[in-house]
Amino acid sequence: MPQKKYINLKRDHIFMAKDLGIVGTVGRFKPLHNGHAVVLEAMCERSIHVYIGIGSTNRYNMRNPFTKEETQSMINLVLQKKFSNYSFVDVPDLDNGPKWREQALQIYGKLDHFITTNDYVESLLKNDYDLIHTFTLLPNEKRIFLEATMVRIAIAKGEAWEKFVPPVIATYLKENKLDERFCKEFGLATLKYAAFEYTPNNRGTI
Repeated sequence: MPQKKYINLKRDHIFMAKDLGIVGTVGRFKPLHNGHAVVLEAMCERSIHVYIGIGSTNRYNMRNPFTKEETQSMINLVLQKKFSNYSFVDVPDLDNGPKWREQALQIYGKLDHFITTNDYVESLLKNDYDLIHTFTLLPNEKRIFLEATMVRIAIAKGEAWEKFVPPVIATYLKENKLDERFCKEFGLATLKYAAFEYTPNNRGTI
């Protein structure tokens, strides 16, 4: 089967409303930040339906400090006032690439496109779906290069993390004391990770 490559929306001149058909994506959204928000809104604007995969639903740790239900609530807070053409699917970690690919094909089924910035996800699904790089959905001025890791580090450091997330998400995290819970459970580990291991990838993540 021939290898499928990223579609370049700008190059291929496909900017019609709902031109993407049925699409899938996957991310952890821990927490949902400004970069996630603009991308998810663009997906919903351009697609008939978006299957939003919540990754690592079987993990609760430093990199996944919010539950599936909390993550879905954050996404709904950003999308549900404007859109109804999306639904959630669980995409647990399997620690096995080929098995994860098989799982993804069963979960998502037939799609017109799969949208991702993740190199590993691309390597697993490149022969199965037409891939679209997330940032090609947006004009340059709307692209936000931000990782959720940056937000978590800012929370752990007690810095002004609120600027990295939509106001409604900052309110949700504070009102439910999820920022405090994160610091209590994973703050020290996050600070250690930031000091000795973390290197921004400058690509942003979905």
